[in-house]
Amino acid sequence: MTNLSLADIAGYLRQLGEGALITLELFLASFALAFTLGVLIGVATLSKSRVVTVAWRVYASIFTGVPSLLVIFLVYYGGSAMLAALFGEFGASIDISPFGAGVAALAIVYAAYIAELVRGAIANLPKGQFEAARALAIPPVILWGRVILPQAMRLALPGLVNVWSFMLKETPLVSLAGLQDLVASAKIAAGATKEPFLFFIATALVFIAFSAATLKLATRLELRLDRGQRRDTARVQAGMEA
Repeated sequence: MTNLSLADIAGYLRQLGEGALITLELFLASFALAFTLGVLIGVATLSKSRVVTVAWRVYASIFTGVPSLLVIFLVYYGGSAMLAALFGEFGASIDISPFGAGVAALAIVYAAYIAELVRGAIANLPKGQFEAARALAIPPVILWGRVILPQAMRLALPGLVNVWSFMLKETPLVSLAGLQDLVASAKIAAGATKEPFLFFIATALVFIAFSAATLKLATRLELRLDRGQRRDTARVQAGMEA
């Protein structure tokens, strides 16, 4: 075992802290983009258009069947070529960083899962709400933003929490494309000090802390989304008892 001074340990722990911040930034950016794309795709695929249906099936089949790591490599190593094919010289001049490749790849992959959750949640809503909205001539923006999507989010929340957890555990894959995140920092510190257990256990504790915070946040969000639902349930039960 290598004798480490307190200064050495403090220095490596500081590197782990910087790596943890990068991991958290990557995860939050990826999930925010995946959630936005997933909701938009989920709503769009409700269309009865045959073209939309075929496009959705192809997209979902590819990105739910291909490993996330492969998508990360494709975006990182082939992203510039794809942009050049789409935008010509302007696209060729764009340099894709490991962080950008990770955000794009994880968002593309997990948007497919979120879109499926949103589709299923909307399909389980009472059809009478759409009919009532058409009868009252409610604008589509208000219908979706104030009526349909809030209810769909309540139904999709358990699945969204699972997607959140899976994404959190897959963010370290981006380190294989060169990102100096938490896992990469732990690997460097472990190799330099010959103390792998110390730094890998510290890394595991950070991910456990992230997961614990996630569960607490999900519980609060579920309570917030269920406020009206629980109140209505309580009224029904009170009426039955009366």
